[in-house]
Amino acid sequence: MEGFNVKDKSLLENKEFLQELMERMMLVHTFEERAFWLFGQGLVHGTMHLSIGEEATGVGTSAALTKDDYMLATHRGHGQALGKGVNVNDMMAEILGRATGTNHGKGGSMHICDFDNGILGANGIVGGNGPIACGAGLSIKMQNIPNRVCAAFFGDGASNEGAILESMNLASVWELPVLFILTDNGYGMSTAKAKATKTVDFGKRADAFGFKAFECDGNNVLEVYETVKEAREYVMNEHGPVLVVENTYRTSGHSKSDNNKYRSKEEIKYWEDHSPIIRFREFLVENKIFTNEEVDAMQATVDKKIEDAIEYAKAQPQPVVADLEADVYAE
Repeated sequence: MEGFNVKDKSLLENKEFLQELMERMMLVHTFEERAFWLFGQGLVHGTMHLSIGEEATGVGTSAALTKDDYMLATHRGHGQALGKGVNVNDMMAEILGRATGTNHGKGGSMHICDFDNGILGANGIVGGNGPIACGAGLSIKMQNIPNRVCAAFFGDGASNEGAILESMNLASVWELPVLFILTDNGYGMSTAKAKATKTVDFGKRADAFGFKAFECDGNNVLEVYETVKEAREYVMNEHGPVLVVENTYRTSGHSKSDNNKYRSKEEIKYWEDHSPIIRFREFLVENKIFTNEEVDAMQATVDKKIEDAIEYAKAQPQPVVADLEADVYAE
């Protein structure tokens, strides 16, 4: 399929890896669809921001990272966390506010963390990942930890936040091992990027801070993987931080309360038809790597995994008042 020009042809021979990418994207998509349904049933407290349509960004990026690499997710971070390897049962338990969740039921949808997999947490503050990434990057550098980087996700809306720009400058000055991952989905909340940013060629932002920018089709999971892998290797060769721009599109609304009045149904339908999962499926089938039946079987496996996670989460205990102040590190 057009746009699936793979640099490393050996990837196409690694069926296990290709299946993992597909199943991870399916897992993200199905998790979010079911989490949204649970929200509608009144079982999820707080708000929720979905990343449907952006599955390739979280999965492709995380596939290029190691388990020990640090990762900071956004408020739209379900796919980023699942891509990095968080346990789906624990994450579903967190979404439902259960004591066995990743944050013991205290963080909910926007604050998933998993230190065992290098996930330092998702962040509800737009642009808030930048300063934290600098801290993590400085920690790596001061401890002289080999083969470790910090990848920090943020969106096109956050790209204009002072915290992001200041963090990019600081990371450059201190030559920190940080990958700034900009998922450009076209909208900051309900504002089209062209209405808020004079120049929407976000890769040029790196020029101001003297470091390299990489760019890829964020709806092509293999291109995301290869781009981030190359960017990571560049950072590991002590070239300092990089900016990776992943061009994508969220077909889900900004949040659960979004009526999508700022964009047309035709626009959303176009991107639904060109979603990362549909494109990757067509690529795998057209190149006779998997059959349609085999891909259907992958989806069936994922569906069961998600339904099992829901049943697991529902059976978990609620947090208790006695643990209210546990895990609080500042007052």
